[in-house]
Amino acid sequence: MSGNTSRERYEAFAALHEQNNVFVMPNAFDGLSAAVFAEAGFKAVATSSAAFAATLGRLDGRHAISRDEHLAHAQLLSRTSGLPVNGDFEDGYGEAPDDVAATVRAAIAAGLSGIGIEDTSANPDQPIRDFDEAVERVRHAAAAARGQIVLTGRTDNFIQGRPDLDDTVRRLTAFAEAGADVLFAPYLPDLDAIATVVKAVAPKPVNVLMGWSSGTFTLDDVQRAGARRISLGADPYLHSLSALRTAAGKLAAGDLAALPTTMGFELLQAL
Repeated sequence: MSGNTSRERYEAFAALHEQNNVFVMPNAFDGLSAAVFAEAGFKAVATSSAAFAATLGRLDGRHAISRDEHLAHAQLLSRTSGLPVNGDFEDGYGEAPDDVAATVRAAIAAGLSGIGIEDTSANPDQPIRDFDEAVERVRHAAAAARGQIVLTGRTDNFIQGRPDLDDTVRRLTAFAEAGADVLFAPYLPDLDAIATVVKAVAPKPVNVLMGWSSGTFTLDDVQRAGARRISLGADPYLHSLSALRTAAGKLAAGDLAALPTTMGFELLQAL
């Protein structure tokens, strides 16, 4: 797919959401991880704002990563994978709804196929934006996105210690009505909650996050609940770090064979 135009990648990404089967969209954290996912046969990849921030020694959700930095990161994933890329762009950058629309237009110009806009504020004292403000930001994003990039409207209630399913459904329903193409609430607690969200926003597709704070679901479970897309968040990055941490402990204890590898440098260069 590396020779496809941005338009073709967008259309291919949009079509994935229209099929009957749920698909997995793994979150890459650098150029090579995106290439590895492409080699494995995935049809799209996403950024992870949390993983990207961590690679730079910064905190996620605090506007510590600039829009331009994230755009360049997403373009890197696109270049090395040749796949449609969905950008996990926190709150859309900027305080005004027009700023969010500008971010969407910048993502389109950068060749991204999807973009997520969440209702966070980067303020730890009030991490979730007021309902009306959050909806207006999605509305402006949708106006800029229409027919050019897949827009995911996301609420972070459950991430931010607000496990209110009713408010989550209210927000996602409003985001759908405001023009979001996909709806997403990370860390829904169980399959019943997923099914409730799916029913509330139907026929629009729902993304489910599989990660360290999610329930333990199988692909078939998510399929039966009616969701259309699965993302992995920071888990691929955390998996890599976990393996390195284990090996580092063994190496520090004197095990010089603690860093086995199945990927030689020639394969890395080929990818």
